[in-house]
Amino acid sequence: MFITKKSLSRRTVLRGLGAAVALPLLDSMVPALTAAPARAKRLGAVYVPNGMSMPYWRPANAGPLELSSILKPLAAVKDQVLVLSGMDNREAEPILNEGDGDHSRAQAAFLTGAHALKASGVRTTLEVGVSMDQVAARHFGKETQLASLELSLEANDLVGQCEDGYGCAYSATLAWRDSNTPLPMETDPRAVFERLFGAAGSTKREALLRGFRKDQSILDSVTEELTGLRRVIGGSDRSKLNGYLDSVRDIERRIQITESQGDRELPVVAQPAGIPAKFEDYASVMFDLMLVAYQADLTRVCTFLIGREKSVRPYPEIGIPEAHHAVSHHQMRADLLERLSRINTHHMQLFAHFVEKMKATPDGDGTLLDNSLIIYGAGMSNSNAHVPRDLPIALVGSGGGLVKGGRHLQMPAGLPLANLHLTVLDKMGVPVEHLGNSNGELKVVSDV
Repeated sequence: MFITKKSLSRRTVLRGLGAAVALPLLDSMVPALTAAPARAKRLGAVYVPNGMSMPYWRPANAGPLELSSILKPLAAVKDQVLVLSGMDNREAEPILNEGDGDHSRAQAAFLTGAHALKASGVRTTLEVGVSMDQVAARHFGKETQLASLELSLEANDLVGQCEDGYGCAYSATLAWRDSNTPLPMETDPRAVFERLFGAAGSTKREALLRGFRKDQSILDSVTEELTGLRRVIGGSDRSKLNGYLDSVRDIERRIQITESQGDRELPVVAQPAGIPAKFEDYASVMFDLMLVAYQADLTRVCTFLIGREKSVRPYPEIGIPEAHHAVSHHQMRADLLERLSRINTHHMQLFAHFVEKMKATPDGDGTLLDNSLIIYGAGMSNSNAHVPRDLPIALVGSGGGLVKGGRHLQMPAGLPLANLHLTVLDKMGVPVEHLGNSNGELKVVSDV
């Protein structure tokens, strides 16, 4: 670490023409002759809908991790991947006379470990439980500009009913501030960018868009401050700063291109500005926004919905023109399980690209991935039968060296998924004794 006689504030931002650009952790932010501060830890949860093609997901043996077909895209970060088999989310199962609603319950219970209640009789409100990400957000929120960031690649309403009496909110979000308050997930990368880097002096969207649609980049407006900052930081910091600002500029450029293409080809009503036409491009820019939010320490908690339950998105780009939900009802036929596995692998490839970037992003003495824990998984295993047991779950990252990857753990039957959430929160330094239907932590997660 480069030790200087002066130090910058960890909250240093560059300001100019209505823009505020946060900075990553630089060596120059460490006071002279003092030990480096404890590294910030990041928490993430990435959810895939409609279950998993389990024969293509499950590693062959417990012990050292052998990557299955769906998991192979994670090869570059294999040593930081922990696959846990056998974990259940029984709160997603129906109670007596409750009827259908498996998809809604599965998604709602994924991070809460709680049973979602449908609107019936006198009940008109949503009710499930606080999600583990929001427990972390309460803890870290006082240290970052945003307590949490909620991203989705598929929109759904927070109001109304969507599945057999279950409110649409149950399949519109992963994040619940409390048992009755779902948090909306942002689907527009332009809106996410503005939330992270927009004008601090105004919340009017019209004013922000007028500024963004000009040919001038946000970063051009802070050129003078950048010049001054580069004079007082070391060579290592200049390299970090240049790499970070290049990433911000690249995201802005892609959003501007997408927005201009959308304005040319379709009415704004038909295609909201900023959402790419290609799914993989859409996922890429949203994951990059999540990466930059972590890197700049704008937030330490993110949830990411690749698709909502009962998603009918087709994937013609990988040879699957049918709706995802229809493909997920595979009837245990080998040919249909293989087709579902292609969708599952496609999702994993997009996620793997993101975590590879995290591994390549310096963060203090390590990388972003070293100091993060990302839960990846689905609320069902066998999607044909809507089974919320033996879930496909992977924990990616090292949590500051507290989690040992490169393994496949076969957990005891019936172990609540909420036990993993409790364990992850503990590794993040978030004090909590109970979450949903948890009954203890998983000591094996950090076993050497």
